[in-house]
Amino acid sequence: MKKVVIVGGGIAGMTAGILLQKAGFTTEIFEKNAVPGGQCTGWKREGYLIDNCIHWLTGTREGSGLHELWKEIGALGDGVEVIEKEMFFSAKLDGKVLTFWRDKERTRRELLALSPEDEKEINKLMDYVELAETMTVPVEKPFDAMSLLDFMKLGMSMKEMGKVMKEYGNMDLKELAMRFRHPLIQHAIVDYMPSGYQAYAFVVSYGTVTGGNGDIPRGGSLAMAMRIADRYRESGGILHTNANVAKVLLNGKRAEGVLLADGTRVEADYVVCACDTDYTFRALLPAGCMPKALKKQYEERDKYPVGSGFQIAYAVDGIFPEITDTRIFPCEEILVGKQTVQRMSIQSYYYEPAFAPEGKMVLQSNFAQNEEDYSYWESLYSDRTAYEQKKKEIAGQALERVVAEYPALAGKIRVLDVWTPMTYTRYCNSYKGAYMSFVTTKQAKSITVPGTIKGLKNVLLASQWLMGPGGLPTAAAMGKYAAWRIIKKG
Repeated sequence: MKKVVIVGGGIAGMTAGILLQKAGFTTEIFEKNAVPGGQCTGWKREGYLIDNCIHWLTGTREGSGLHELWKEIGALGDGVEVIEKEMFFSAKLDGKVLTFWRDKERTRRELLALSPEDEKEINKLMDYVELAETMTVPVEKPFDAMSLLDFMKLGMSMKEMGKVMKEYGNMDLKELAMRFRHPLIQHAIVDYMPSGYQAYAFVVSYGTVTGGNGDIPRGGSLAMAMRIADRYRESGGILHTNANVAKVLLNGKRAEGVLLADGTRVEADYVVCACDTDYTFRALLPAGCMPKALKKQYEERDKYPVGSGFQIAYAVDGIFPEITDTRIFPCEEILVGKQTVQRMSIQSYYYEPAFAPEGKMVLQSNFAQNEEDYSYWESLYSDRTAYEQKKKEIAGQALERVVAEYPALAGKIRVLDVWTPMTYTRYCNSYKGAYMSFVTTKQAKSITVPGTIKGLKNVLLASQWLMGPGGLPTAAAMGKYAAWRIIKKG
């Protein structure tokens, strides 16, 4: 029975582990943190639970390979309740509010009532959102292992997505926004995602929600990660936490195992690096082993940027049903990192009563941060007193603006926790604090990196960084791909 060592107990690593255990391999996962799940996590503060990850989970609709994979690894199924999102988000400007509802026809009516002069573009956008509902994440096998017939089947299953890409694949969100005349529509389109994202990302994301394929499993990120970890252990896998891997032990073209930070040597027939790929080729493996396609994305920073966030969780004394889902509104300007922002978001976790003590609720704000902002936080982090003070200062300003927008919260809301891009670097070794993969801009070609390493016969990669835009579905797919390759080799 061959043994596989998996570095990283996030979604990719645990997915690979479960599938390998089912195929008869012996596996051990080494996770550097006390809790598995990687970015798919949450943490408790003063009786509240703060969710780090899931705004929606792609693959909640039955009938797709991704949905079946989620069930196979324990993320969904087995009585897991799925909470249906009522809306994607809402945006406010000059006293008017525009909501992108789950019911796309309701959204269409609202858009047309707001801006009749934009009728042509509104109808086009909403029609293409419907086409984007067919989007699926291929999880059956790696792209480089697909036959011509496989590609034909994939193309037929997502032929409508080809139309979406033709219409919106060569423009960014700012250009999409400027197709509309009404300023609220313009703001709304660039509110939810950074303006450098390609326009189709907005269309596909919204189509995921309208198509019922982007809902939320009860319990959120941490509960989902724990279910997957339980499934892995139940399958016979061994999950080590607080176990940092220092490097992969190489002997010529083969890995012999891994060396832990405490000096322990663990032998293996295969090694799967299921962690941040920058960390993989900076610490675990020689930098020269990095696949060329991956190296290209790290080198061309203007074409393949990454993003992160400055985030705040608020404890609310009371239930305010008027504050639901994600709402974006104008505010007095705040300097966050290197950016002066005049709009901010508030997300309500009202749908998860267990996230707060009875009669209370949790709200969160997320200010998008780019690579320049990361450099600011990285520099500030060297002086922990200054770093903590700046976090407190910005959070206090944000709190004031939330109360200004929602006066009923006055005296009933306080800052619960604050985290920055540096938090992701510290916790997950994340490249520039990113919580997803590279952003493919319109100036760049989308790249999918095979999970193999030239010159190393038994080392595989399983990471969201191998295919944009990353996130949980990509992590699960890459975990399955790594397992598929090992199972094929035997």
